[in-house]
Amino acid sequence: MKMQMRVPGFLLFLLTIGIFEVDAVYGYVRPPPRKTLFVPHANQDSHSPQQVHISQVGQNKMRISWITDSPTPAKVSYGPSPSVNASSAIGTTSSYRYLVYESGEIHNVVIGPLNPNTVYYYRLGDPPSSQTYNFKTPPSQLPIKFAVVGDLGQTDWTRSTLEHVNKSNYDMLLLPGDLSYADFIQDLWDSFGRLVEPLASQRPWMVTQGNHEVEMIPLIHTTPFTAYNARWLMPFQESGSNSNLYYSFDVAGVHVIMLGSYTDFDSSSPQYKWLQNDLQKVNRRITPWVVVLIHAPWYNSNTAHQGEPESVNMKASMEDLLYQARVDVVFEGHVHAYERFTRVYKDKANNCAPMYITIGDGGNREGLATKYINPKPTISIFREASFGHGTLEVFNVSHARWTWHKNDNDEAVISDFVWLTSFSSNPSCK
Repeated sequence: MKMQMRVPGFLLFLLTIGIFEVDAVYGYVRPPPRKTLFVPHANQDSHSPQQVHISQVGQNKMRISWITDSPTPAKVSYGPSPSVNASSAIGTTSSYRYLVYESGEIHNVVIGPLNPNTVYYYRLGDPPSSQTYNFKTPPSQLPIKFAVVGDLGQTDWTRSTLEHVNKSNYDMLLLPGDLSYADFIQDLWDSFGRLVEPLASQRPWMVTQGNHEVEMIPLIHTTPFTAYNARWLMPFQESGSNSNLYYSFDVAGVHVIMLGSYTDFDSSSPQYKWLQNDLQKVNRRITPWVVVLIHAPWYNSNTAHQGEPESVNMKASMEDLLYQARVDVVFEGHVHAYERFTRVYKDKANNCAPMYITIGDGGNREGLATKYINPKPTISIFREASFGHGTLEVFNVSHARWTWHKNDNDEAVISDFVWLTSFSSNPSCK
């Protein structure tokens, strides 16, 4: 059952201020907002797991994350058969406060080592917990299939997008920021966790943050990313990062880098120095593909979100690093539409530069960014204001196929695709 959520008046006021503050744009009138779904707790037992999601930790471990309303053991029993009695692991439990809201018990347990491309069954907490979940580990070598979706939110469009993603038989989901659109209303984080659980509990979801994750209120709540960091713990420490807002990981033959648009990124910042070091350590014989995700787009011909410092200044600071490292493709969010650029560097087509793709069209309540700058820049190859998702199928060390599926009358319709050749197999760009 899904229902509309009533927002208290004083929080609605904060919400309005917050959206204006973190989502201000220039010369752009956003379409009317869509209503947010609220997904209630299906089981009123306070010990029952909810909001279950998994994320990769290293190449042979998974982090299982879930929430309970009452204290329960942070324990996962798991195995390759439904009996789930083969192994168990103990993790940590935390919680957080935000204004008058107090979260449930947030459990994080890392399990493994696990075999690649294998279905595992798992149970959360101690008996009498009877629900058994399952997930499939990614392959250890190519091919691999990623689902990519940004600015997801929780509306009817979101639900349609998730249904399409679920049918895509993906190995891992990548999300370049703006998850729940809770915007200070913490119950909406709980609702979002329940909405995505059917998918996120079965395949690893690797995410980075966007502007709607900041949730900082001057003088009232001055710590940014409180809910995001508590609920969506990513493997930043394993990649040498000191922040959950940026990290990297290897999967199959792909090195994936998640960057933070809303934390420091200038050349003296920890994020810049970490990225510089991370790119230098990439071994293209082991990971012939390098993929980067950011929220605020560096390339964008939509009228939405033009001239924002998170885009302009971060691009000025970091574009050279990605170009020199021969990053293959960059996925961007923030703009609620789809756009694919050619390979581009410093605003000009360049065969040795990354391809930039805006995929901020998951289904958020704010609506689509329907207006584009005309005439269309020559570096912009395809653009369309529709909700949808993409898939990146990396077949081997040299070739991958990107496909964008738009939501057309609740059907996933292929509207754009392109074949990519990796720089590791392109001698002209080495």
